[in-house]
Amino acid sequence: MSYQPAKPIDVCFLVEGAYPYVAGGVSSWIHEMILSFPDLNFGIVALLPDRNYPHELRYDLPQNVVEFRNIYLQELKPGSPKIAQGKELYNFIKPLLNNLQKGESTNAIEKLVDVFTPLKDHLGSDFLLNSHEAWDTLTEMYSDWVPGSSFLDYFWSWRALVGGLYSILIDDYPMASVYHTVATGYAGILGARIHIETGRPLILTEHGIYTNERRIELTMADWLHDHTGSGLGIGKTDHGLHQIWVNVFYAYAQACYTQSNEIITLFEGNRQVQIADGAPPQKSRLIPNGIDFNKFSSIPRDQQDHPIIALIGRVVPIKDIKTYIRAVGNLVRQLPDLEALIMGPFEEDKDYYEECMLLIDSLGLHNCIKFTGRVKLTDYLGKIDLIVLTSISEAQPLVILESGAAGVPIVATDVGACREMIYGRDNEQPNLGAGGAIISLSNPLDAAHAIYKLLTDEHLMQTARIAIKERVRLYYNKVDIDRQYRSLYDQYRLKS
Repeated sequence: MSYQPAKPIDVCFLVEGAYPYVAGGVSSWIHEMILSFPDLNFGIVALLPDRNYPHELRYDLPQNVVEFRNIYLQELKPGSPKIAQGKELYNFIKPLLNNLQKGESTNAIEKLVDVFTPLKDHLGSDFLLNSHEAWDTLTEMYSDWVPGSSFLDYFWSWRALVGGLYSILIDDYPMASVYHTVATGYAGILGARIHIETGRPLILTEHGIYTNERRIELTMADWLHDHTGSGLGIGKTDHGLHQIWVNVFYAYAQACYTQSNEIITLFEGNRQVQIADGAPPQKSRLIPNGIDFNKFSSIPRDQQDHPIIALIGRVVPIKDIKTYIRAVGNLVRQLPDLEALIMGPFEEDKDYYEECMLLIDSLGLHNCIKFTGRVKLTDYLGKIDLIVLTSISEAQPLVILESGAAGVPIVATDVGACREMIYGRDNEQPNLGAGGAIISLSNPLDAAHAIYKLLTDEHLMQTARIAIKERVRLYYNKVDIDRQYRSLYDQYRLKS
């Protein structure tokens, strides 16, 4: 049985690699959701790789968080070294793992939950990862899938993938009236498992499509790309390690969609991707991000004697900070007094941060670009002329809404909901006009041109300020968004 907290949990968030250890983005959204409903009790289950992952809290947990626990994906408990009918168990598990590697859930998660649940007090790394049965399954799957690739690469990939899955299937979780996952990956599988075991309602809110984000990250991971002939086998295969990882996360998404009672995302483009990935259309709905319009719209303008732009976000590759830096390098030739801020935590990917610093050094931009780290945004927005987002993947960035409410125009890449937030939806009546500019991906010159055009045309800037502020007021006010989520929570709490 799962440990029960002293107070009953109304809503339990299932979070992977985010709140409360990572600031900004989805983490900020979760924190604000908890604060918005002080009369509800919340639980948090945070999924982390292992105990070496940074454990510094980036948020003070609100008083209505009554349960908080970690699950470590790569730290299975030892369990029993031998399981009765262990060979038969692995004979049952292997085709299910094969289905996941094909990218097909085909009820694999439901079947794994059914067989793991009665055994979870005995299962652990000794049997699931280190037994003869586990070794035989691993080597057979290697021969089936990637015989021409590095066996060591497959070995560690297999242990990472199934180790994380096994942790999700056997670790304890708190009981709650409603579970709310913010991703379809491991957090989504945990939600699916809980729904299968308990029948409790599961709500999924995808800000960014998890499968797309993992695909981008995996494409950047050189170690996942096979080097045929470098392993212990011979011959070629159509199945690469990279594709196996992508397939598994697609299968996880299908399983989470199947078990969710509500599938929520932020804009229609995302909803169509979810449906293409297996989400039942009748379960899907749109609820955009919302912000405290009154709070941000009341920030007074503090005009500076030189132009100030800012990129607000984590210093990680998916935010493409380097394109922003290169754009600034082009801008300072025409705007030598430009101040360019990079506002957000830079501890998450220290290697990437160092690469950004080297790029700044090579371009001679130390006097222009400043990393502020994590800051209180309301202290800065009144001074900033323009927000710039060069991300290669986004959903519906809160920073656009917060800045827009403060009357700060935005230049952003054409990802996620950025276009409809800046230019308005196709059916916007009346059309409010552009609240900034949309630029192409990884194009410093395009970014520099759009920024320069806005900074040097006061009429264009003023109309953009008015347009983005009014659009946020009409369509993204948090009061209206909270009302929709509260209705869902109340509906499913009464059913559970």
